[in-house]
Amino acid sequence: MKKLWQKLIKPSSKYPILALVLVGIGITLAGTFVVHKGFEVTSTIEFCTSCHTMEQNYEEYKETVHFKNASGVQAICVDCHQPKDFPGKVFRKLEAAKDLYHHFVTGKIDTPEKFEDNRLHMAQTVWDRMSSQKSKTCKSCHSYDDMDHSKQSAKAAMEMKKAAAADMNCIECHKGIAHELPNMAGGFQKDFEELQSTAKSQGATSETLYSLGEKDMYATADANAKAEGKLLPASEVIVLERKDNMLKIKVDGWLEKAGKGRVMTEYMGKRVFKATIRGDVKATEQLIEEQTDSATDIVWQHVSVEAWITAEDMIDNIKPIWNYAEDMYGATCNACHAAPDPAHFTANGWISGLNAMSAYYRLSKTEERTLLKYLQNHGKDTGGAGAH
Repeated sequence: MKKLWQKLIKPSSKYPILALVLVGIGITLAGTFVVHKGFEVTSTIEFCTSCHTMEQNYEEYKETVHFKNASGVQAICVDCHQPKDFPGKVFRKLEAAKDLYHHFVTGKIDTPEKFEDNRLHMAQTVWDRMSSQKSKTCKSCHSYDDMDHSKQSAKAAMEMKKAAAADMNCIECHKGIAHELPNMAGGFQKDFEELQSTAKSQGATSETLYSLGEKDMYATADANAKAEGKLLPASEVIVLERKDNMLKIKVDGWLEKAGKGRVMTEYMGKRVFKATIRGDVKATEQLIEEQTDSATDIVWQHVSVEAWITAEDMIDNIKPIWNYAEDMYGATCNACHAAPDPAHFTANGWISGLNAMSAYYRLSKTEERTLLKYLQNHGKDTGGAGAH
């Protein structure tokens, strides 16, 4: 190796220095041309859509404003998916090698059915990449500084001014602008199924449990009896006794003294619902303390009740429920726009805040109540407690 190195660095006695310099320049120019031509060829819309796995993406793109519009300015694949700077281009081309691998080797999206199964994962990968790059591919055409807000609708102008002030990522509000949005529910619904599977083992031993969904409460260890209340999602209980598939539990919460005393809340004065009680379950009520809400002068009672529930869908840690609800929030409310931070509203304010968005998402009643509970427990006036 030493002799080889010495030979390489030894001055040439056969060729003039000028000839060597010219050869070096020629190789550099040829290499530059090849790289430039390679980028040019592989950055055309024809190349990007030459694989049949991209046909569905291409057909969706052709139906959007980026393909055809009044001004005739077309944004092609690389305008959105490939940065303009040279290092960014090189990295993106290298990164795209995995697309070739999946196309030719795994066939991961080589049928419409497989494509739909993987659409959410693919979309999330692109969104994450755009977010990490501060949406620089979008901003190479759309500049906050060059926008004429007088030519925008009043609503658009208001939102764009706020976005410009925060230098927001475009992708926070403009998902689905060039391709169909994936079924956002798929991810968090799978998370819920995993939680249910976990609950089977956790519910059998732990003394403190949390409900995954709504559960009927009974006065006796008989699930066929008339329900005397309902435990709401993400609510903490203490296990007092186990009998076959039934759990005797203690639930504590707050009741408005002047009311009918049927709805228990997590906090005094906040409509973060924990359980509803009636009949023989309410008859077990024990007073823990009594306080007056200084903001409203309403008297509240902190009480506990005992009841029986079935053992399924109970886990020993609240955090996985909050993680699931956080994913649900991102999948539903972040799908179309930048959703506010949970601390944006108070616990009570989130009731109307979420209700205002209900026309734009599709959640079951239990999913909606779990999401609301998450937002309320991480609201402005609960300090993002999340422990309840």
